[in-house]
Order: sequence, then structure tokens, then C-alpha cells
Amino acid sequence: MDVTHLAAVDSTRAARVLSEVRAARLAGQPAPVSPRPVIERSWERMLRGGIDPDHDVRVDPLSREEVQRRRETSVLRHVLPVLREGLLAAADVAHHIMVVADEEGRVLWREGSPPVLRKADGLGFALGADWREDVVGTNGVGTPAVVRRPVQVFASEHFVRSQAGWTCAGAPLIDPRDGRLLGVVDVSGPLETMHPATLAWVGSVAKLAEARLREMHVESLERLRAVAAPVLARLGGRALVVDPDGWTAAVSGMPYVRRVALPKSLSAGPARLPALGPCTLEPLAGGWLVRAVADEPVPHSPARIVLDLRPARRWSVEVRGGAGSWTRELSPRHAELLYLLALNRSGRSASGLAADVFGDPARTVTVRAEMSRVRRYLGAFLEHRPYRFAEEAEVEVLLPDDPRDLLPHSTAPAVSRQRSATPTP
Repeated sequence: MDVTHLAAVDSTRAARVLSEVRAARLAGQPAPVSPRPVIERSWERMLRGGIDPDHDVRVDPLSREEVQRRRETSVLRHVLPVLREGLLAAADVAHHIMVVADEEGRVLWREGSPPVLRKADGLGFALGADWREDVVGTNGVGTPAVVRRPVQVFASEHFVRSQAGWTCAGAPLIDPRDGRLLGVVDVSGPLETMHPATLAWVGSVAKLAEARLREMHVESLERLRAVAAPVLARLGGRALVVDPDGWTAAVSGMPYVRRVALPKSLSAGPARLPALGPCTLEPLAGGWLVRAVADEPVPHSPARIVLDLRPARRWSVEVRGGAGSWTRELSPRHAELLYLLALNRSGRSASGLAADVFGDPARTVTVRAEMSRVRRYLGAFLEHRPYRFAEEAEVEVLLPDDPRDLLPHSTAPAVSRQRSATPTP
């Protein structure tokens, strides 16, 4: 049976036939037609796992704060514009919704037709909900994540009866670098509004999103390569520069390797890597310099960090270390956070920084997300629990001549106190 064709021609008959197929299979009786193979294999997994087809199970959704935290740390946030441009306009007109879930099946974004969003609420298809296949049965989020390919689930092809009035087309979003599952994008709605081409459409947009991730990776390696070139030019022996995930940007004195396995906990100093054996690691802007210890060691001296808050709206951090010097311009929020850490060398907790920046110690989710972004380029020199500069790092803060010009647009209570506490020369 061509389910997509039948649903396009006569959705009512398609729903009836699929209901008969499901009922027969669950009763262990011959079905009028065979389920599609991808659906039949999913049903078999559900039966083995003990999923109740007549009672839906709803795991407590994530809190709003946890949803926001996952959004801010998910790679998928970078491809939301691609997904929205490719899916939302048509989905809204056709009375569908677009759903993006993370690799754990948790719904992080949900947009589209308001009436369909309300219907989704009734199914428990809400923000933060858990739609893994082994939790809620065969569906357009959980099943594509299991089989790692686009899947459309029509009406009673859903294993759980309460979802029978719903049709989904979902496609996995795969990290193009290493094949890791990042999440699933899904277009859902009532059966009568679903088009036979929906699955191909969703799959194509998912591939566009993966292509964008690939472009971003190439761009980040090109930026790192520009930083690496002058460093490798002055060093002899075997060395390479990699990003924080071990992808190679440049090599010197050795054959090119696409990726090296880095220690789970990265820190400057000696290490042993499968690709090179005994090595020394030195932080660079956006990555690491890896050098074989059999060669002349990289000169080691305590890192010097200069936080320049003098120019209006052009704040920066400069790092001077054994691998050379590099500078990064800071956003207003990052300038605030680094300044407060420089004032408190013993460290600040997430709630302490939230009180310093927002006057509200409960806003820890935002602080953790921002500190996660800071650690991407300054992680080798920052500790956490509490957040603080590394003890061996020398930190210098360059302040404006007039204390009233200290981060003048900042409304952070701790910064305001510093502006008023510092006497005018």
C-alpha cells in the first residue's frame, strides 16, 4: 500500500485502513495490508520495550530555564535560520508546525500555525517534552532519531492510540564532522493537511542545515589557521594546531592528520596523544598548539592576560603566553564578566555573578550560558566552581582615565558600584 498516495487522494480512507492494520497487528491477527517496513520494525521495538499502545505516557517537560539553557548550548541554534526559512512559511500556510528536538528527543523549538500548536499541546507535544521513541512510541521525532534517516508517520502508524489523528515527517540532523546525532527537525499536523512531498521537503531542508554546519566548521578552521600560521612559522619540529574538538587547522614538520584525540579535560602542559605520543599543549585563540616533546619544548611562562576597558565600546582581552600573543574584542556582557572576575580573583559562583550583573541571583542560566561562550576562547585560563581566572595567570586591567567612563552603558550593579567608588583624579 502506498500510504502517501492514499493519504493525498483520500485521507479519511487512509486513516481507516491504517487503523485496521494497527489493530490487527496488535491483536496478532493478519492485517488487510502489511505495514511499511520502517513502521513495522518500530512497532516491534515498542512491543519488546513494553510500550502500552492504549495509554500515552508523558514525562515531565523540562523547565523553561532548562529549555533556554539547552537552546543556548545546542549547535542547532546556528541552523535555526535555515530551518525557519525552508519550512516555516509553507508550514504555517498548510496548517503545520515545525518542531526541533535535541539529541535526547526534548522539544527545544516549536513554531508555526497557532491552532495546530494548541492541538499539539493536547498531545503533550510541548516545549521541553520528551518524544523519544522508547518513551512515547513510534513518532516523527523519536523514530528518525533511531533509524537515522527521514521518516513520515501517518495517523495510526503512531503506536500510541492518542496520536492517531496526527501525522509527522521528521529528519535527523547529523553533525557533518563526525556523524553524531544533533537532533531532529519535524513538520507535524493533522492527517488531512499533509502532502505526499512533505517527507522529501523536510529531508532536503535538513540537508541544507547540515551543509551550513559544514560551512561553519570550515570557516572556524580557516580563522584558526590564520592564527596558527605565524606561530608554526617560528617553531621547528613536529607540531600542529587543532580546534577544541581536535580538528586540524595546520601542521608543521609532520604528515597531515584530519583529527587528533584530545584529552577530555584540556589544560596547558604535558599530555600524551595517540597521533604524536608525549606532547605539550599550549592554548591559542580558538584552539590549541600541540607539539611533540622530543623536539625543543615550547617556552613556558605564566600567561599574562590584559583586559583593556579604556576605549569606549571597543573593549578587548589580550593573552600573552608561550605560544605567542593574541587579542579578542569583547562584547559588553563579556567585558562585564571578565572585569568582575578580575576584581574577584578568588572567584564568583554563578549566583554571585548573576547578582553582580543583573541584581538577581536567580538568573544563573543566563550567566552559565555566557560563561560557556567566554570559555570557548579563554577556557585555558578560566576555572569554574567558582568561576575565576587560573591562579597562575597574571591579570592586568586597563581602566579609563575617568572612572565614569568604565563600561559606561553597563547597568550591572557591581559595575555601577565600581564607577561610584573609584575617586575621580
